[in-house]
Amino acid sequence: MKRFIYALGLTIACLSSAQASIDTYEFSTQAERDRYRVLVEELRCPKCQNQNIADSDAPIAMDMRDEIFKKLEEGESNEQIVGYLVDRYGDFVRYKPPVNNRTLILWYGPAAFLAFGFLMVAVIVIRRRRSVRAELAEQQLSSEEKTRLSDILKQYK
Repeated sequence: MKRFIYALGLTIACLSSAQASIDTYEFSTQAERDRYRVLVEELRCPKCQNQNIADSDAPIAMDMRDEIFKKLEEGESNEQIVGYLVDRYGDFVRYKPPVNNRTLILWYGPAAFLAFGFLMVAVIVIRRRRSVRAELAEQQLSSEEKTRLSDILKQYK
């Protein structure tokens, strides 16, 4: 009987910790609800890093969702809301950060590394071809050796 009570208690404890928080916001129109959904899905949680704030249960994500709801109720545009959150948390909260001096390496770095890699492959191939040509040039016979070889071949015909 004690085992049954312990198992039941453990089951209840596991089930209670698996519950996630659910936001219950009252929107006046479906358009506001859609704007809210778009905003919370396009912003990244600063704590979870690769999870949007719609899916995150982190306290900071909950605060960000509350801020978005308040800003929507105040009638601010999506750009103003995103700008406020970017000012507060940095460009990291955007999945697509803007192109500026601080993010140039993020946008153009992969292309630059790829071009550098192709350049290095081209340089290596060209150097190897030159060394092969140099070896072939060293292995070629001089005119004296060619005449001597043709004389030797004529003898065996």
